[in-house]
Amino acid sequence: MNFHIETERLILREILPSDAKGMFELDSNPIVHKYLGNKPVKIKQQAVDVIQFIRKQYKERGIGRWATIEKSSGGFVGWSGLKLNLDKKEELNGRRNFYDIGYRFIPRFWGKGYATESSLAVLDYGFNDLNIKTIFGAAEIDNIASNKILQKIGLQFINEFRFEDGIANWYELKKEDYEQTMS
Repeated sequence: MNFHIETERLILREILPSDAKGMFELDSNPIVHKYLGNKPVKIKQQAVDVIQFIRKQYKERGIGRWATIEKSSGGFVGWSGLKLNLDKKEELNGRRNFYDIGYRFIPRFWGKGYATESSLAVLDYGFNDLNIKTIFGAAEIDNIASNKILQKIGLQFINEFRFEDGIANWYELKKEDYEQTMS
């Protein structure tokens, strides 16, 4: 997979083994994992394993989360992108075999609009390049920032559902609705 998208301030590209330091900074941060089950990674090898898992998804599913790089600094911001959820263990809100949009950034890059900017590029790619009919998103109800981003990029609230030890919001955006808002 040789993936590369540029936005005004970001580069989205495949996650590489060389991103291990940035991925460890991201996934070892307890603040980042507040709404992700509070299970930050403890050792760098766990970050390497996550990268290998994502790269395996590229090969097996043709899609996976992408490294998000800040153009001005060249810094690893985190990841943004689509994931094809196929397995029973990836089931969300009683569904599987769906594309979900997601993003996870290192806190020093929060509040800059990068999640919105990268997610809009991801939606465009998903609907126009991959011809996906519906893209879904989910966020724990207490994760105000993530819920706001999903709504801001056009996803519509569908329902609440039980997620691990809490409640999450389920969103979707259909290709025809996306095309209407872009025209």
